[in-house]
Amino acid sequence: MASFKIEGGHTLKGSITPQGAKNEALQVLCAVLLTSEKVILNNVPNILDVNKLIFILGELGVKIEKLTTNSYSFQSDELNLKYLESAAFKKDGSSLRGSIMIVGPLLARFGKGYIPRPGGDKIGRRRLDTHFQGFIDLGASFRYNKEEYFYGVETKTGLKGTKMLLDEASVTGTANIIMAAVLAKGVTTIYNAACEPYIQQLSKMLNGMGAKIDGVGSNLLTIEGVTKLKGTEHTILPDMIEVGSWIGMAAMTRSELTIKNVSWKNLGQIPNVFRKLGIQIQKKDDDIFIPKQEGYEIQSYIDGSVLTVSDAPWPGFTPDLLSIILVVATQSKGTVLVHQKMFESRLFFVDKLIDMGAKVILCDPHRATVIGHDFKSQLKATKMTSPDIRAGISLLIAALSAKGTSIIHNIEQIDRGYENIEARLKALGAKIERIDV
Repeated sequence: MASFKIEGGHTLKGSITPQGAKNEALQVLCAVLLTSEKVILNNVPNILDVNKLIFILGELGVKIEKLTTNSYSFQSDELNLKYLESAAFKKDGSSLRGSIMIVGPLLARFGKGYIPRPGGDKIGRRRLDTHFQGFIDLGASFRYNKEEYFYGVETKTGLKGTKMLLDEASVTGTANIIMAAVLAKGVTTIYNAACEPYIQQLSKMLNGMGAKIDGVGSNLLTIEGVTKLKGTEHTILPDMIEVGSWIGMAAMTRSELTIKNVSWKNLGQIPNVFRKLGIQIQKKDDDIFIPKQEGYEIQSYIDGSVLTVSDAPWPGFTPDLLSIILVVATQSKGTVLVHQKMFESRLFFVDKLIDMGAKVILCDPHRATVIGHDFKSQLKATKMTSPDIRAGISLLIAALSAKGTSIIHNIEQIDRGYENIEARLKALGAKIERIDV
């Protein structure tokens, strides 16, 4: 297993371009299964999770052609549906949470979809009820093999449009149900739908394929089913989580950094939340410029009480950046309460930060109070293990700012979400290398 060796305490300088959005890529890759015609996807990130899904599509019989470094052509005209019930698929599908989103397209087009219990980050319970209840509402029958952890949905008469109220605004659940409903007979309305930019992008792509989806960008979607979808070409947005990662990295290393082509209109609360931590963020056309700062001070509320940063469904602050907010706060001037509402295990990496000298109080599985050092006490290098993608990049940011040389093990977790990160960081002046330990 590879590890990162990081010599901290160096400032960075230059510009960096965010990769394509991981979460959008996983959705639109599954959507290629909805048509027999050719679909071209651009700005596809070259990361482990995305490459795993592309591999699964290939095993399913999708014809895949790599056009450029980050562009692919997909054609799903001769699929091998027997693969879905094979031992190989049970192994392949269980290693990737995003594989759950092949079920909706397969159910819609072929009347059946199967999936082993998917893997992914160990950040707490991540139930799939919203997905399967949506399929049941559309007329599918559901079965679950508890011994093999294998899910299945089927319909012999086809899916039928209906009205549904989602029990939670699940992003992947909404995506899966949308992809099932676009080929259902009649009209489907989805209330309490997720409306993240990734869902908007998926909907725009499907409309470009001939789907009829209204209400894009809101939490009430109306979908008029069609009998067939055509091919299209689609470009994936820049990854907003990577944008937030680079903002946090610039602040913690007291560096001057330009983040190119960030798609400002799709960043939502991200710039505002970092500004509340005292970080200067300047908009230059569609770029973000972070000037060098010797320190940054957390804002208090109007009444003087301690700032709380918490996650919420879009347009609220994304939960994927709370780990980075927590790390950045360790060197702020002031105190902040980080409240991770969605996942009860996502904050458990703070023990590594405490080992590095950070002042963090884990109040309970969902809340942590951070008292910033204001750079008067530098974090100290240590050896640590990355537990998930977002904690992994947060520990990497901490290591880049720390005094001494840190080792981060299990960096496959970072590779799952960040493309060629050590080379990109080296280009900015970071002292980082990939080693075998």
